Amino acid sequence: MTSAQPLSLKAEGARIMAVFAHPDDEAFAVAGTLAAYAQAGAEITLVCATRGEAGKMTDPSMTVTDLGQQREAELRAACQAIGIPVPVFLGYHDSGRFERTRHDDPLALMNVDVLDIEDKLRALIEERRPHVLITFDPHGGYGHVDHLQMQRATVSAFFSTGHLPYGGPQRLYYTVFSSEVARNLNMMDPTRELEPERYGISEATAAVKMNVAAYAEQKKAALAAHGT
Repeated sequence: MTSAQPLSLKAEGARIMAVFAHPDDEAFAVAGTLAAYAQAGAEITLVCATRGEAGKMTDPSMTVTDLGQQREAELRAACQAIGIPVPVFLGYHDSGRFERTRHDDPLALMNVDVLDIEDKLRALIEERRPHVLITFDPHGGYGHVDHLQMQRATVSAFFSTGHLPYGGPQRLYYTVFSSEVARNLNMMDPTRELEPERYGISEATAAVKMNVAAYAEQKKAALAAHGT
């Protein structure tokens, strides 16, 4: 499929829940997909575990006194750009990385029992009744501990909610990138040290591909909303 015309999706009445760890995870991973399905009539729930309090400021021109509050506002703006409702926050703290790692914070996602996270997701699934769950792949994209926690909790919730009266989620999808993308990420940021054949997949492995070129401007706007 090479056309940049909007996709002909039959999604009226469909319910999709995308589960991630930090503000901006959704923009990099599935902004185009969520925009496409939202426009086609699907009900989208975006779940974000943290407010990204321990993230790294990449724009030195910005003055931010409360990073978590700022990143929450950025995520809300990104959702507006995508065309989906405001996000649902689980209330955990960003674990950080490298020198910013919050080893002693009991609410840092890395220190939370994954079954407790699963319980929160189970309650949301019971409330929102999604047909489809979307989350990180088993390597957490690039191995961030918070991504890994949310991946495990979401997979567990998928398998433990089939008993719900509405039947539970019917499909679970992972966001992935190719080995070629992993190589390019290494060139852009050597600190990632991603093994391309471990963290990236072969094109033949992908179960679903969508051309979301028609929603590129929405995806770009969502990315731009994450100014920090």
